[in-house]
Order: sequence, then structure tokens, then C-alpha cells
Amino acid sequence: MSFKPTHAADIELRKATRNDADHMAKLINLAGEGLPVYLWQEMIEGDETAWDVGRRRALREEGGFSYHNTRFAFGENQIMGAIIAYAQPDHFDPIDPAEIPAMFVPILELESLAPGSWYINVLAVYPPFHNRGIGSFLVRAAEEDARKAGKTSVSIIASDGNPGAVRLYERLGYTACASRKMVKEGWENPGENWILLIKEI
Repeated sequence: MSFKPTHAADIELRKATRNDADHMAKLINLAGEGLPVYLWQEMIEGDETAWDVGRRRALREEGGFSYHNTRFAFGENQIMGAIIAYAQPDHFDPIDPAEIPAMFVPILELESLAPGSWYINVLAVYPPFHNRGIGSFLVRAAEEDARKAGKTSVSIIASDGNPGAVRLYERLGYTACASRKMVKEGWENPGENWILLIKEI
């Protein structure tokens, strides 16, 4: 791909492998501001830790968080950040709040407003590599994948408690299209709403 981060011309895009499950779990939790670990605690089997659950989920051959859908920004002999993105279905089944954990309902409602889009589920950069254009690099990589897949739009959901991320997406041409109030239960987060942003490509 032709685009490189402004301050890191030597960064490369690398596909994830099964050996990257630990990095995936860490970056998924970083992107989710602690929500993934909060949810993984409810999925523990036997003597697992929450992080074991995250790594196990990353190793799946199918599903959104599979390593198959993950790309890394790699440079300076290390992983700097990751993006997990994939195609959304063209049609969504109706959401039944009685069968879905309450925390997921607003997110799934927003996802259903962008059928057929290329969905960026996770975008995270390790803190030491912030402000080097890596997030933009990864988003544009996902947009290139979307075009190759024949998609005409890319969608992402962000928290209004993370205004820096929202500004990044807006600078890259994404438009806020809808929002839903968060359901937090025991999860602590400064945000109040989930925001759906979409870009036509």
C-alpha cells in the first residue's frame, strides 16, 4: 500500500497469525477501554484468567475477533498497533433485547444501521507510539481492504468519552450518523453514548 504514517515511514502492515493472540488480546482491551476484560471475566472456564479468554477468542478461526480479521502496524522490530475489520452482513436479523446482554444492545442497534459496510471493530495503538500517524495508517489500510472486497462504505463505533478517537475519524472523512446511550452495568467509563460513524469510499 502507498500510504505511510507521517512520522514513521518504515511502518509496515502485517497480517496476524495464531502466534499473535497475546498482542491481540491486549490491543482489543485497549481499544475497548477495559470493556473486553470486563466481559471476558464472565467467560472464564476452569482455571483460566480473563486474559486467557481473550487469547482463546483471538485464536478462533471464525468470528469478528479472529486473527484472520486482524492487521498490525509493525515497525522498529515490534507491533505498534492493530486493526480488526471485516464485512458486515447485508441484512441484520431483528434484535431481541430479551436474548442479548443489555450492554450489547445499543452497539448491535448501531451496527444494524450500516448493513453491508466494512466494519472497523477494533483500532488500537500502544501508548508509546501515539501521535505518529499509526491510527490513520491502519484505518486507511482497512479502507483499502474494503475496496478490494467491493464495499462502498466503512463504519466504526466510538465512545463519546474518547473525543480524540472521534476527531481522528472525522479528520479521515467519517461522519457521525447515529448514537445510542451506553448500558454500562458494572463497567466504568466516562462516555455516555456510542456513536456510529460512516465513510463512503
